[in-house]
Amino acid sequence: MLLQQLADGVATGAIYGALALAIVLVYRASRTLNFAQGELALLGAYVSWQLVAWGVPIWAAVIVSMAALAVLSVAAEKVLVRPLVKRHQALPLIIVTLGLMIAINALIGWAWTYQTKEVPPLFGSGTIDLLGVAVSRQDVGIVLTVLAVAIGLGILFEYTPLGLRMRAAISNPESAELSGISTGRTMSIGWAIAGGVGALAGTLIAPELFLHPGMMAPVLIYAFAAATLGGLDSPPGALVGGIVVGVVENLAGTYLPHGSDFKQVVALVIIVGVLLLRPQGIFGRREVVRV
Repeated sequence: MLLQQLADGVATGAIYGALALAIVLVYRASRTLNFAQGELALLGAYVSWQLVAWGVPIWAAVIVSMAALAVLSVAAEKVLVRPLVKRHQALPLIIVTLGLMIAINALIGWAWTYQTKEVPPLFGSGTIDLLGVAVSRQDVGIVLTVLAVAIGLGILFEYTPLGLRMRAAISNPESAELSGISTGRTMSIGWAIAGGVGALAGTLIAPELFLHPGMMAPVLIYAFAAATLGGLDSPPGALVGGIVVGVVENLAGTYLPHGSDFKQVVALVIIVGVLLLRPQGIFGRREVVRV
């Protein structure tokens, strides 16, 4: 029983980690918390569903959806976010991303209605027996896919020239510009990658929760908890944080009295606890400010 709950929690946590990855990417690129990230992922899932409904193979639909959401994310960054980032206006940035979240959700409801839709699993149906625990093929595929994406992003940021330029643009934009690094371009690249990863996350989540305009609201809460726990500047931390949140939430919902009624409280407790005890998260770097 416990092993089954742990396995289910890891699978659920990988879903949270996938969206947390997109949140971390945007934060690394522009030091912005994008509250519209869940709706962008939802839009990616709807694009994938529509393409499949038109007869496109599911993986081809995912690739097209990721590309489309990458372009849309860059457009949103250039038009809505970058002018406010340059003015160092944090509160208007939050309001803009919240407004974008509401607008995208309304657009989805208008374009595809509010009826629930079914998205085919990307990794097929059926279960796999792992150490006596029955795990669906979809769950195994989600965990492996998110793990691969997190590792790939970690390598990108730590060991490639592009990652070095992005880190330099974040840590000291003025010096980076003087060194010939375009901070605007690196910001756009970060948002593009986040848009693609978000679309992948939305399409991975949709077969588990069924596709409807309110699907991403609770997932976004857990994703923020995962990103906060792992560290807002750490892609691998987003995955680890997601798995921890998923396991704790699943165990709390199973073993605590009336636990299913208070599952979202778990996310709030994790966010508040991390902010009080270790604001940079488990894998995050503490910011050093020269006086």
